[in-house]
Amino acid sequence: MMLVVGGESLIDLKEKPVKGGVMPLTAHVGGSPMNCAIALRRLGHDTGFMCPISEDKFGTMILEPLKEAGVKVLLKQRVRAPTTLAVVSDDGRGNPRYMFYRHADRAFTRDGLIAALPKKVDLFQIGGFCAIEAYDARAWFETAKTAAKAGATISIDPNVRPAIITDMAAYKQRLGRMLDLAHIIKVSHEDLDYLETGRPLEAHAAALLERPNCKLVVITRAMDGSIAFTREARAEVPIYPAKKGGDNVGAGDTLMAGILSWLRDHRALGPAKLAALSGDQLQAMLWFGAVAAGINCSRIGANPPTRAEVDKVVGKG
Repeated sequence: MMLVVGGESLIDLKEKPVKGGVMPLTAHVGGSPMNCAIALRRLGHDTGFMCPISEDKFGTMILEPLKEAGVKVLLKQRVRAPTTLAVVSDDGRGNPRYMFYRHADRAFTRDGLIAALPKKVDLFQIGGFCAIEAYDARAWFETAKTAAKAGATISIDPNVRPAIITDMAAYKQRLGRMLDLAHIIKVSHEDLDYLETGRPLEAHAAALLERPNCKLVVITRAMDGSIAFTREARAEVPIYPAKKGGDNVGAGDTLMAGILSWLRDHRALGPAKLAALSGDQLQAMLWFGAVAAGINCSRIGANPPTRAEVDKVVGKG
């Protein structure tokens, strides 16, 4: 059965220092959901990606790493809308900051998304821009609901982007509906701070676990590692240190893929199985994700590791 990721693909235009009034930009394929889909495939899973791809040259550029990784593009008809762009700068501490110009990633209909779902889906992951706009949120919500009714585990990584949220209160309502569908919720400490400043992470996790379907919460804390919670267990792991010369682009997406990969490998997808995970199992799951993310951060841009690379570190290869 397939793992399916829905959400945006785009081109990151990375800034270089301004010289003489000219700002050089380099183009890189990106988008949080697309990064996650590629990472899942490199970790050995049959993976589908659901996002409209433009007919333009940037769209062709986006298709190349998907094809190379072996990800199945589920919306096969390319669209006339230009490729969505993100201008990426550095916050001075090595963390990327983004400004977005959205086009092709929104060129879908609800019926088109639902029709593109494979008949058998083990997991359906949504996130990124999915809750930003009301029309988009309804379409993705109905698609996830359809997948859930067919037996898929639902996971979400919202990747909150305040720069393109014009009404935070309305966004929170849309995101809340999606969180109510999800069995697995992964958030960063920054996501949580944007949604409710000052609340302890444990309180955030407890509130998420009170949602109707949530069985597992993962919170990432940048250099402080990650924490996983169920209603009965908790685990925490540090980061896997990256080699010098890389960056943090795609770190959270790769960690999420690592977590989902571990759960699939250990037959732990499904609400009852997620709820029954022990502390030791949660720790092993987080470490697999941390290793995958650390290897990714040893490279420039989102470049997730293969299964063999991760297994070499965790002792299975």
